[in-house]
Amino acid sequence: MRIKIHEYDLPLKYKFGISRETRTVQKTLIAELIEDGISGYGEAVANHRYYAYTFDQMKNELLALQPILEDHKLYDSSPELLWQTLKPRLSHNPFALCALDMAAYDLWGKLHKKASYKLLGLNTSQNPVTDYTIGIDEIPIMLKKMKEFADWPVFKIKVGTNNDIEIMRALRSATDAVLRVDANCGWTAAQTIEYSFILRELGVEFIEQPLPAEDWEAMKSVFEQSALPIVADESVVGPGDVERCYGFFHGVNIKVVKCGGITPALMMIKKARQLNMQVMAGCMTESTVGISGISQLLPLLDSADLDGPLLLASDIAEGVTIDKGVIKYSEKFGNGVTLTAKPLNTYQAD
Repeated sequence: MRIKIHEYDLPLKYKFGISRETRTVQKTLIAELIEDGISGYGEAVANHRYYAYTFDQMKNELLALQPILEDHKLYDSSPELLWQTLKPRLSHNPFALCALDMAAYDLWGKLHKKASYKLLGLNTSQNPVTDYTIGIDEIPIMLKKMKEFADWPVFKIKVGTNNDIEIMRALRSATDAVLRVDANCGWTAAQTIEYSFILRELGVEFIEQPLPAEDWEAMKSVFEQSALPIVADESVVGPGDVERCYGFFHGVNIKVVKCGGITPALMMIKKARQLNMQVMAGCMTESTVGISGISQLLPLLDSADLDGPLLLASDIAEGVTIDKGVIKYSEKFGNGVTLTAKPLNTYQAD
């Protein structure tokens, strides 16, 4: 196999605000794995403010793997074996490992002329819908965003402001859809417990990551006293974190880019099921490349937050499509990905 790295800037349709930052452009890396003239694509967004992974760091570490990839033939192997082989080289950089692993699944399916979820033996008949995320903004703007998706069945609302309950009351008055809230570590334990009873009356389904990731003691009291289920995000990164979240959260939101790809996400789902925890998969404003990869896991999930392409002013690929929350698979093999936009730059090993 050979590897190429493509650099893109993803312009957002609106400024996207969460409790700790606001952005208008998302830098992303697309890994292309090539075998026998067939290409598979995977994605990892750059995130240097919270997770400290930059585009250049990921690019350089992935291109350095070319000598190993030259000796590996995916048609006769599996993405899991490739992941196990390369994990020691990228254990410190799960974002880069994710791009490679996701590309391997796309290529694996294309080489075998089957969709990735079919090669995983999954049945898509009961797939959950994806929510649509409303970022923090002035209430009229948040209402405008919601009205643009008036027929959407589920919304995830970013909170962590001084007027979160006012926001939620205003949004609830504008829709009968299911609502979820995500505080991105922006609340205290006392706030979370108090708000949970009000939010339950507003028909909110669950609260995602209300406290800072390291505040386990306070999280225990929230878990015991909250009127709503609590789902981990920043507190759950890789496979080892799922069991740690047991007894502190009711469910886990698995981010494929954070854990290092589809392969470890499957491990995390298995562990969560053993612990009888709810399982969600989320995104980090990926393009259709990343969302097509994560969507191969939909049959294993209780809920999904895979709206990345809907938040973009323009996309860079074709793959899965989303209609009123329903994710429809491409008819192409693998993850179904085809790049449609010219990258800012393309890099390959010397």
